[in-house]
Amino acid sequence: MSNREIVDWDLGTNNLRIERDGPLAWCIIDRPKARNAFTPAMYFGIKQAVRRVNSDKDYRALIITGTGDVFAPGGDLGGRYEDGDRKVPAGLTHETLPFIAIRESMAPVIAAVNGICQAGGLLVAMMSDIAVVSERATFRVPELLRGLIDANYAAMLPAHVGMAQARDLLLSARKIDAAKAHRIGLVSRICKHGDLEAEARKAAIEILQTAPECRAHVKRMLNQQYASIDYETMFVSLASPNSEAREGMNAFMEKRPPNWIPEGLDG
Repeated sequence: MSNREIVDWDLGTNNLRIERDGPLAWCIIDRPKARNAFTPAMYFGIKQAVRRVNSDKDYRALIITGTGDVFAPGGDLGGRYEDGDRKVPAGLTHETLPFIAIRESMAPVIAAVNGICQAGGLLVAMMSDIAVVSERATFRVPELLRGLIDANYAAMLPAHVGMAQARDLLLSARKIDAAKAHRIGLVSRICKHGDLEAEARKAAIEILQTAPECRAHVKRMLNQQYASIDYETMFVSLASPNSEAREGMNAFMEKRPPNWIPEGLDG
């Protein structure tokens, strides 16, 4: 494995860092005190990293990974900014979120999933060209537990795993392990934990052997398999003061069950 050097990219947050490995850029999600939960600036910073790799001729691919035992658990439900975070366009909207930018990137994007991968973190992995995952990784789509309508998942998940599996993962919000995720097609490659970075690097090098213009057309045709994304419903729900999203987030912060769970359930 090559030695990597930290490079000074201004991504608008101190919780992401870029390391250079020849023509490869590694984007490291590093917010350990919040278990790598994304602030709005972190979401936008990943989008900026994708744009930079596509515009800077010194780089040819982006590899996204996390620190410790967490890849990314999704967005910080408090919507918090931290010292060093730059304010982003209109909060958490399609202008800020990185998922479509990753999906449509001309430069290859690889997710090296080192651990817990949920919500927005799982969308980052799914939209990458190849998701290489540690055998220790776990996956979950927990949005409905918090009263959140995630239109990205409704549009994209069935194309990855089929309608039956998508219904199960979305409506039950259950956690699955790396072996199950690989078996149902949620991710494409699984490896021993200690081999993760080498395997992610290998995946990037393999993609870079292919002709870039032809590759871009193939990606465009593949992306046509996704349904349209109903952002309007998603963002109206988030903005409503009386929405289930508001109750779900309050319940999470107050460490109590949300008010929609029926009484008398076991487990």
